[in-house]
Amino acid sequence: MKKIVFALISLALLASCNQQPAIENPQIQFIDSTDMTNNFYDNTETFDLPVAGLTVEGEVANPGKVDFAGLPVRSVIVKETLLDSAGGDRFTGAYRYDGYSLFDILEKSIIRKANAEEFNSIIDLFIEIENDKGDKVVFSWGEIFYPNVLHKILIAKSVSRIVPSKTKELWVLPVTSKIVVSGDLITERNISDPSKITVRSFPKSFNTIKGLSPMYAGKISVYEKNNEVGVIESLPAEINVITYNTIFYGRGKGIHSTTPFTGVMLKDVIGKFYPVSRANLQSGIICIAGKDGYRSALSYSEIFNRNDQQEILLIKTPENEDGGLFRMFTAGDFFSDRAIKSVSSICLGY
Repeated sequence: MKKIVFALISLALLASCNQQPAIENPQIQFIDSTDMTNNFYDNTETFDLPVAGLTVEGEVANPGKVDFAGLPVRSVIVKETLLDSAGGDRFTGAYRYDGYSLFDILEKSIIRKANAEEFNSIIDLFIEIENDKGDKVVFSWGEIFYPNVLHKILIAKSVSRIVPSKTKELWVLPVTSKIVVSGDLITERNISDPSKITVRSFPKSFNTIKGLSPMYAGKISVYEKNNEVGVIESLPAEINVITYNTIFYGRGKGIHSTTPFTGVMLKDVIGKFYPVSRANLQSGIICIAGKDGYRSALSYSEIFNRNDQQEILLIKTPENEDGGLFRMFTAGDFFSDRAIKSVSSICLGY
């Protein structure tokens, strides 16, 4: 009976469309208010969110206004939660957002790095996104282009509530476009009306030595801006150890190994130097460099604020092992490129 009703509704919608004048990119939204399908995310009305003009600037050869017309529309589901004044968090609603992913928006940007002579790799790039109110959030290039699951960060053009079937609670709807980061636990980076994207390479110079072998750094110096604020020479005995089984695959050399990685969560080691705050969740940026100058940028939220349990590990090797004493492993990445050997510097901000 359900199949017959669904078919009749579909035919009625089609007939109604055929009676209307042709429009550009017509979209028909079916609201499954009676759970006729197994999709939990189409049960309520979808509301349009006006998208402001967005420009791409910075270290790109082709800056300019983003043309949304040719971009695919993608969807994410989000449980939005913000920090509260007491230091805890406050749930604000569950939604499905449809919009344009940062991956698609930046896919054809031609990178022109300011530090290309010293370090030509893209993995120390990051982007700043601002709105006209002065809000700013930061994303690493890696969390946009390297994750196992792509298109997790959108500029939203429409929104739909995900309503609990028993309580029927209706969360407050946004009224303008916003950045939506489905991988964040605390969604402080979901700012409204983004208007400018600036592409940057991390602005700190390192002594770069290609092919350094053997390579070993017996400690990690932690810097805030240009000031050393701590040194890591060992891992606390009480810290939790995690093992990730992985297929370790590089963008250039392909398969490296299928050996598991065992280490501790990086956030548990450096958290005392870089505490959780709204400002850090939104715009914190970190650069981690090896003894050879190979480095990667990571956003604060990418390290401290994940909801996928694919943590970034700090791994301690046996003493004097080539590539030790500490290595970094990014479990959420498809490629192995951001796995830094012989970590010697961690720079908090710039």
